[in-house]
Amino acid sequence: MSDLPNPLRHGLRIGRTPEPCTVVIFGASGDLTSRKLVPALYNLAHERRLPGGFSVVGFARRPWDDAQFRQVLLDGVNANSRSGAVEAELWASFAEGIHYQPGNFDDPSAYARLVERLAELDLRRGTGGNRVFYLATPPEAYPDIIRQLGAHGLHQSPHGGWTRIIIEKPFGRDLASAQALNQQVLAVFAEPQVYRIDHYLGKETVQNIMVFRFANGIFEPLWDRRSVDHVQITVAENLGVEDRGGYYDHSGALRDMIQNHLMQLLALVAMEPPVSYDADAVRDEKVKVLRAVRRIRPEEVATYTVRGQYDAGSLSGRPLAGYRDERGVDPASQTETYVGLKLFVENWRWAGVPFYLRSGKALPRRVSEIAIQFKTVPTMLFAETPMHDIEPNVLAIKLQPDEGITLKFGSKVPGQPQIRPVTMDFRYGTSFGVASPEAYERLLLDCMLGDSTLFTRRDEVEASWSLITPIHQGWLASPAQSFPNYEAGSWGPNSADEFMARDGRTWRRL
Repeated sequence: MSDLPNPLRHGLRIGRTPEPCTVVIFGASGDLTSRKLVPALYNLAHERRLPGGFSVVGFARRPWDDAQFRQVLLDGVNANSRSGAVEAELWASFAEGIHYQPGNFDDPSAYARLVERLAELDLRRGTGGNRVFYLATPPEAYPDIIRQLGAHGLHQSPHGGWTRIIIEKPFGRDLASAQALNQQVLAVFAEPQVYRIDHYLGKETVQNIMVFRFANGIFEPLWDRRSVDHVQITVAENLGVEDRGGYYDHSGALRDMIQNHLMQLLALVAMEPPVSYDADAVRDEKVKVLRAVRRIRPEEVATYTVRGQYDAGSLSGRPLAGYRDERGVDPASQTETYVGLKLFVENWRWAGVPFYLRSGKALPRRVSEIAIQFKTVPTMLFAETPMHDIEPNVLAIKLQPDEGITLKFGSKVPGQPQIRPVTMDFRYGTSFGVASPEAYERLLLDCMLGDSTLFTRRDEVEASWSLITPIHQGWLASPAQSFPNYEAGSWGPNSADEFMARDGRTWRRL
């Protein structure tokens, strides 16, 4: 292995460290805390990104004490931290700030005890009244928690510090419920205090979309209807619903993936350059995109949408049960596990360019990708030669698992009168020689720093739901689907291929 320094890492600087604070995690006994949140916080501590006195308070129903909670979190960090095995000395220091507060989410006395615990940490750990409240609970608990935080004055800092609240998805089930939840939240917290989290926005490759577009002069002039034939955005999962059947059967792929993750990716790809790189300027442009998307009316769902549900099958020799056989799923369920959409952004830049979105479970690979396919050359110089078979150029931004960017273009085969597609590849891991931070690391740190750029704003959430709700209404009014209609381990229903074939296009092979 070469001892030469990596030139791509030359000049990299450690980012800012937030002020001392306490993160209160509601639903702290759940899987999200031990699998994602605390491993992310430990990784930040490992990289010296957390302030002295940083503290965590877990709030949940289980009758644990501090020691039990710390052990659960230690096991979670050992199993899930990207920084490897826990360093005993670092964990000992980190765990000094970990505490547990048992209580029901609607119990006023539990919040009174939480007030006392936070005041004690302010004195002992020097957290200065700076607090992040993280709602890692089922959505039905959100109103109780928010109401109790307001009733006990926890929405404001007692010492002139700051208070912020992070709300996990799903943020509502439709436009009306999202609007109602926004009203409940904003009756207690001001909008700048509210951080609606979508972990996809914390991925390095997602953040790089804006850098790739706006920091490189060769791509932005091609990023419009004159050069782009269409855009495909794919988020595929190679697992079924596993133990989430009860939740998923009331959600489905459209609510679970399209409304948040894929709509965010669409907005980042299609947005105009913001006037500055601050939170509201960026989010202003994303909202403009969502408002410009042509609404699919309920009576148009057969034209612009396709859906599926997986049956039993196999993947890599491993049998997979059908969706209706999963625990917690209705045996006659009409819930979709696969969705394909065709959307149009009706503005000057993108008029007439279709955006194809697809997401599904029990597909052959776990992969997320944005593919921009460019138009073919207007005159086929090689049409009358053996080199006539030219494929269009494609720029693919790979979000997971092999994060990177590829550009496909045609090249002559040496010694042969043939043109073959070749690719130029950029890979994050090999180029920078360092593992990308987990999404929750970036998002938690940004919240503590007060940077809401990668979090969704009220109008952004409601604009997204305004696109999704009519589709659901159209599906509910349509005849029942003949489900299941694709085998687990396949790339979705045949109707999805027919959906693209009607436009003379095909889904990308991934």
